[in-house]
Amino acid sequence: MALLHIVLYGCQGSAPSPSEHPDLVTITFTHGKVSGDPRPLEDLIAEFEAAHPTIRVRDEPLPPSTDQQHQLYAINLEGGSDNIDVLAMDVIWVPEFSRAGWIRPLDFEFTPAMQADFIPNALDAVTQDGLVWAVPWNVDAGLLYYRKDLLKKYSRPPPRTWDELIETAKIIMKGERDQRLHGFVWQGRQYEGLICDAMEFIWGNGGHVLKPDTGWADLTNVATVGAVSFMRDLIHHHKVSPEVVTTSDEEATRHIFGTGRAIFMRNWPYAWVLLERDGSSVQGKVGIVSLPTFGSNPHVSTLGGWHLGIAKNSHHPEEAWTFIEFLTSHHAQQVMALRAGIQASRTAVYQDPELNAAQPFLADIQPMLFSARPRPVTPFYPMVSQILQSEFSAVLANVRDPHVAMRSAERQINHALGKQQ
Repeated sequence: MALLHIVLYGCQGSAPSPSEHPDLVTITFTHGKVSGDPRPLEDLIAEFEAAHPTIRVRDEPLPPSTDQQHQLYAINLEGGSDNIDVLAMDVIWVPEFSRAGWIRPLDFEFTPAMQADFIPNALDAVTQDGLVWAVPWNVDAGLLYYRKDLLKKYSRPPPRTWDELIETAKIIMKGERDQRLHGFVWQGRQYEGLICDAMEFIWGNGGHVLKPDTGWADLTNVATVGAVSFMRDLIHHHKVSPEVVTTSDEEATRHIFGTGRAIFMRNWPYAWVLLERDGSSVQGKVGIVSLPTFGSNPHVSTLGGWHLGIAKNSHHPEEAWTFIEFLTSHHAQQVMALRAGIQASRTAVYQDPELNAAQPFLADIQPMLFSARPRPVTPFYPMVSQILQSEFSAVLANVRDPHVAMRSAERQINHALGKQQ
């Protein structure tokens, strides 16, 4: 409990005392640090407070790493902390948090009529055991960014398959004769982002991590091992991805691409606004398409995004719900999409003319956002993720054979699941 208390209150000052403001309620909103510009969210919170003079929001950004955020939540919520009211949860956390009793069900507040306005796959991610535990705040899907100017210069279309990406990257790298120009950058550091990227390679090759019918790990299938081998080969065999990807997250890859040092990049939609802002080295030179796939397999993106829930021990659940309603409203989601590049979970926002004019790629990527696949759905996902992160990372560093790594991960996961179930 003390750990989160230090994070939450160390720099915020004290809230007004009840004796000074008898009708004032202060709720604490914990969430990951917004990528890029935090001002749109700050402005929305100020707008909410102006419209609700008896509610104040203590805005408490957590570290940007989802792994660190999860650790802080787990320590404090399991310890019975009452210092959190509204919490932003990664899409993969809802089954775990609901099973652990850390959040409140929202069925009475978040009615079926309200749910009808949200993207179906986002709703699926907040539903567990027949109950709804959170409201989708935003959605994400992995996308391929590319340099329009360079592909045009070499008469190359955006790649549909990974083989086409490798071919195009090699042609352009050879033609440009710039050792600083990389072919393809992505998120390969040992953290949750690596799982997102790896799942896209695995699904695109027809593989899987958990068997849909049994829920047990199955990582030694040919398609999964082949996909993991391909990730390694991008770095060590094809050499279109630099070794720095093994230590890169979203912002590191965005910086490489944004300074003109990469032809292709895998990232989330938020990067578009930052790449197109004034002063960007690649402003006006960026295109976005679906991620490549293998052969004739369908294009697949990992479902990302964040959901808003109410902590079980919150003393102000009614005020917390009022705040969640506001942050997930059409207006608030439109603001975050326009100003921060964070894509909405409400379907109607995608019909907004202003948003489509500002982000012309939306019409092309909307199907990917609406059909993105969730990572393995299990209350024990953090344990599964930690095992996979370690084994994937060893393969990318070229210190472990992909077959050996996947056999080890499969054995560890099934052993751990057997102990839990």
